[in-house]
Amino acid sequence: MSFSATGRRVPRSSKPKDTNPFRRSSSSLAALPRSKPSLGPKRKSQDAFGHVKDEQLDDIGIVRNLAPTDCEQDVIKLMRYIQGRMFCDVPERASGMNSTRTAEVLNYRRRLPLVVTTAHLHALSVSATNTEREVVKLIQAGRIRRINVLGRGRGGAALGEGLVLVEDWIRLVRAASLDDATKHRYILLMTVNPTSATIRSADLTEHEAASLTSAGFLTSTSVLATELSSFLRAGAYTSSISTAGSRAPSGTLAAVGGYGAVHESGGGGGGLPTSISPDRRAFRRGDLTFSLPSTGPYLKLLTEARTHLIQLLTKSSPQYKEAPRDLLREKWDGNVASDDAASRAKKARGEFAGLLPGATKKWKSFYGLEFEWVLEECLGAGLVECFDTGSVGLGVRVTDKLSAATQAVRQAQLRVT
Repeated sequence: MSFSATGRRVPRSSKPKDTNPFRRSSSSLAALPRSKPSLGPKRKSQDAFGHVKDEQLDDIGIVRNLAPTDCEQDVIKLMRYIQGRMFCDVPERASGMNSTRTAEVLNYRRRLPLVVTTAHLHALSVSATNTEREVVKLIQAGRIRRINVLGRGRGGAALGEGLVLVEDWIRLVRAASLDDATKHRYILLMTVNPTSATIRSADLTEHEAASLTSAGFLTSTSVLATELSSFLRAGAYTSSISTAGSRAPSGTLAAVGGYGAVHESGGGGGGLPTSISPDRRAFRRGDLTFSLPSTGPYLKLLTEARTHLIQLLTKSSPQYKEAPRDLLREKWDGNVASDDAASRAKKARGEFAGLLPGATKKWKSFYGLEFEWVLEECLGAGLVECFDTGSVGLGVRVTDKLSAATQAVRQAQLRVT
């Protein structure tokens, strides 16, 4: 032990003092556990067994319509707004579709009729009552025509009726491969009967009726009902068809009644007219209904798009069948590659930057149908319900899983409207 001149004890060795100015100072928060922030708007939790389960989104108010802020509450303007937003533009670069597929998509869109469903119109209307009154006035004035769609969908999925602007209808007639006299006669009948969905077959000649029916501007279903009314009536006959499956081997002609099944059951052999009858009996049996060409593909596209959106909601949250709108839009688009600077840089480096549009269901099955357009269709048809979450924007849920309290509030709000 050494002593200093002042008599103070000096230790034999001492640890040098840390003089690093960049050393991180200790904090009372350093010992707290750290956790990564949530990556998505959908909250997840775990039960006692470690299984991930859904948590219901917050609901602070029902959103009754998706009325656009950049369009006036005018029926004709709303119809043009809906028509202009049905499809998105085909990507000019990196679409994932060759020229043949691109031409097929554009031709498919061009052939579709310009029909707007009543449900879609109500989804964008602030007041459904005022909108319906305006529709009736426009129909009586001859500016809009109704198209009734029967037998497509059930319950809330039923398509019901559609609306078509008369100017669009007349444009299709004039562009069709018909003679001028037939076009003029058809347009005249539309003008004279603005509120009627049918016309008398006697108002047209054989050639005019056959030409318009072949072009898709007229249909006739009453002939089939008249010819086979006795055959379709339950219990009218104990026919060979009702017992054929139990008396003949499956897969043979006898299993479906044989050659004379319809005649033995009391049915006729007239059916729908397939040729021009000299005595005009084929067109005198019933009225003819106004129609538009390619209505079938339009209804098929609309029905499948509604069903697909409901399936996406169900897969997003099997328990509550709900999801934020932004997340649902991303699923509808199929996680396509965006066109921002980061995605372009990843693509230049050869890294994964999402799917190409041509590989998604949106383009393979729905020809580029817009997500917002389908959402508005489902909302107007009552298949989904939109609500404000207060945190992650607009929420969407399937209506068949609503609670009793939510249904009561929704019905009260609709009555107020």
